[in-house]
Amino acid sequence: MSHDHSHPHDHDHGHGHGHDHPHRHPNQPDLEDLPPTYYQAMADAVAELLIEKNVFSGGELRETIEYMQGRNPDLGAKLTARAWTDPDFKKRLTTNAKEAAAEIGIDTGPAPLLVMENTPDVHNVIVCTLCSCYPVFLLGKSPDWYKSREYRSRMVREPRAVLAEFGTEIAPGREVRVHDSTADMRYMILPMRPDGTDGMTEEELAALVTRDSLIGVIEVAGPAAG
Repeated sequence: MSHDHSHPHDHDHGHGHGHDHPHRHPNQPDLEDLPPTYYQAMADAVAELLIEKNVFSGGELRETIEYMQGRNPDLGAKLTARAWTDPDFKKRLTTNAKEAAAEIGIDTGPAPLLVMENTPDVHNVIVCTLCSCYPVFLLGKSPDWYKSREYRSRMVREPRAVLAEFGTEIAPGREVRVHDSTADMRYMILPMRPDGTDGMTEEELAALVTRDSLIGVIEVAGPAAG
């Protein structure tokens, strides 16, 4: 069931992790040190059954996994740069993301996708409170902190505190909306275009966009002063 679980309230969450920022991260045990979960065991059993029934081969499964693991945020960055430079495209992207992405040859994946635009009045951020649903096709593999219990629980309760731990301070008058991804719905954030980028090409703009800005935990920084 496709629910937005948008939490337009002003919660505050503190989490830790992030790439370019020195905030703390929750400790993450190595997955190999843990017994398989029920869902991992179920997924393995289903894969083995489908291979046995010749729905696909083990090689095809491996190639698909490798393909997905090779994904990165470049496609999400490309969509963002196009939206920044083409207001009509931005309107289509935030209205029907899958069709808009297809216009420029981008596959957003099998799940429905909503693109939420950040504005001076509203800051959007993504979480998956149940597991780690995430737009892999556009952003690549989800970071470990996104899957952590701390992030999943705190982001809906105290997002301002969590965002501050990423170095993102949200002004008191700016609304924070938390969007809860599900198996039936994925979200991507369209960050605000930074100042000082007039005249930049789409390729140059895309290079400014990071995975974390597409999740919504940071904002896009402008070009460094020369």
